[in-house]
Amino acid sequence: MSTAIDQELDTRGLHCPMPLLKAKLALNSMQAGECLRVIATDAGSWDDFEVFVRQSPHELLSRDQHDDEFIYCIQKGE
Repeated sequence: MSTAIDQELDTRGLHCPMPLLKAKLALNSMQAGECLRVIATDAGSWDDFEVFVRQSPHELLSRDQHDDEFIYCIQKGE
């Protein structure tokens, strides 16, 4: 399944909680239904993003790891 990416956020090199905080700010500026792709190198983001979407109206469409990069696609909820 291919998802259209509406905005991409590069948080490589940033440590917890910055990848999640920057993602929240980006999502606040987006419209419902749009997709945010986040690239992170902080291993803690793996659990942070899962917990965040569970407690929010957003949906985690995908979560992948490629070498030392973690890539998330989050669809903004209502």
